[in-house]
Amino acid sequence: MFFARLLLTLLPACTSLLASGESVASGAASSKGPLTELLEVQRKVQAMLPQVSPALVALESGGEAASGIIVTPDGLILTAAHVVLAHGTVPEVGRRMKVFFADGRRGMSTALGANTTADAGMLKLDGERKDWPFVALGRGGKTKVAAGDWCFALGHPGGLDQQRGPVLRVGKILKTTANSLQSDCVLMGGDSGGPLFNLNGDIIGIHSQIWEGRDQNVHVSLAPFFRHWEAMLGAQIISTWGQGNGGWLGIATRLGGAQKLEVADVVADSPAARAGMRAGDTIVAADGREMTSREMFTEIIGTRSAGDHVVLLLRNRTGEHVVTIKLVGKPDE
Repeated sequence: MFFARLLLTLLPACTSLLASGESVASGAASSKGPLTELLEVQRKVQAMLPQVSPALVALESGGEAASGIIVTPDGLILTAAHVVLAHGTVPEVGRRMKVFFADGRRGMSTALGANTTADAGMLKLDGERKDWPFVALGRGGKTKVAAGDWCFALGHPGGLDQQRGPVLRVGKILKTTANSLQSDCVLMGGDSGGPLFNLNGDIIGIHSQIWEGRDQNVHVSLAPFFRHWEAMLGAQIISTWGQGNGGWLGIATRLGGAQKLEVADVVADSPAARAGMRAGDTIVAADGREMTSREMFTEIIGTRSAGDHVVLLLRNRTGEHVVTIKLVGKPDE
């Protein structure tokens, strides 16, 4: 049965390869024929699936279904930020979500932090258990992803169906950006937050945007997770990149203690980076207005265009500093 279902997932790719006569494996040209290549892809997926599928979970809250993947033995789950949204608008730290395992077991989890700029979210399974099934993440940029690489997607479209089990889709990476991957793995409602793997069984993305077109499915790459790992574990919401009406500053912010607006991240070679801004800086004021919320800061930046200047009063370990920064156009990812 699994063999038959796996072949079905490969049919679109097989048809494409046989029609074009092309043979591409892991982004590199191959001397093997298309059928030989597809059989090798099938063999690798069959070998990896029993290792990674036990860590796949179905999620449910408010009647809405989603997916996630456990990445630590103590039950840390990666999913999409929009999965943990409250009322469809903002991530809700502490939101409770039901967790369903493929064998029918149920549990509960709590939403931690999220990066809404990239649609990355975290949940934590309840309890002190330290032996959850999980797929370890390859940190430090060791897992490279390129257009043309084979990949496979897992998820629970429509929610957990024990008779059907997890749904597998096999495809190829079509495009990569700094924070996302685009593949031709067909996704459906309920897949959001599920994992995308390479043929070595490494998690390379989390399902984010599901479109009607077969080639328009978008996955969050692991970069946003790693960039804000500690902040998200600490239940912080990263939601502002300082992009306005054509003007771009290049920072993400978070609201710290005592209503202090802090810099959570600075994009390399951005106007903010060139002005010396660093993660951890406190934005005391912008254009003379005291900053006590992300919304206030977004409002100020949102009225500016590329070429406009913004005056910031910053506080860090060396004291308070006034910087004047010229906004630029937002770069392509």
